Parts: sequence; C-alpha cells; structure tokens
Amino acid sequence: MTKLFFDNLVSFEKVEVVIKKTASSNEEKNELWSLVDEVVNHKVTEKILDKLPREHHEEFLALFHKCPHDEVVVFEYLKGKVGKDIEKELQQELESISTDILHELRLEDEVSSETRVSKK
Repeated sequence: MTKLFFDNLVSFEKVEVVIKKTASSNEEKNELWSLVDEVVNHKVTEKILDKLPREHHEEFLALFHKCPHDEVVVFEYLKGKVGKDIEKELQQELESISTDILHELRLEDEVSSETRVSKK
C-alpha cells in the first residue's frame, strides 16, 4: 500500500494475512492490494470531505496531493478546519473499512474454495 497520512491510524495486518492466503500469484496479490488501496483512499477522502466545509474542499485536495504522506501537516490542517477530533473519526472509519474488506475477502475465498471443490 502507498504511504499516506492516515496509515498510522489502523493496521491492515489481518487483511495482509488473508490476501497472502487467498492470492494464487504475485499478480493477484498486487491486484488485491491495489483494490484495497483504492477503497481505503476513496472512503477516507469521502469521510474527510463530508466533515470539511465545502469551501475548503479544493484547498484540502491540493494539500493532500502536495504532501499525501505528511500526517502532521494534513491533520493540523483538518483539525483547524473541522474543529473536531478528525483522527479518531478516521480511525473508526478505517477499522470499519478493514472489517468490511476482511469480510469480502473471506467470502471470496469461500466461493473460490467451493468452486475448486465442485470442479473435482
């Protein structure tokens, strides 16, 4: 996964274990991580933009594109504009996303296992 400002808020170790277990090739593993990145980035951005007043959206997105990895700069900006503990809200969102991803990966693994068994 790409290093971003919110990476320290949640661990995706369980997701990593499931991906390693279910991916049949490096290509598939990379594809799954790419999907995880995409979902996580989309959901985090959505959560931030929901909390951030509309007049600050462009400014935030410019800051995010300038220094996506700098948690100090980005969180200071967000705290100043949102006035809430945005880190805690993002942490809860990321934990929920991690749980959802694990659920989806396990369902996919079950379907794949059933398909392999029925082909025998």
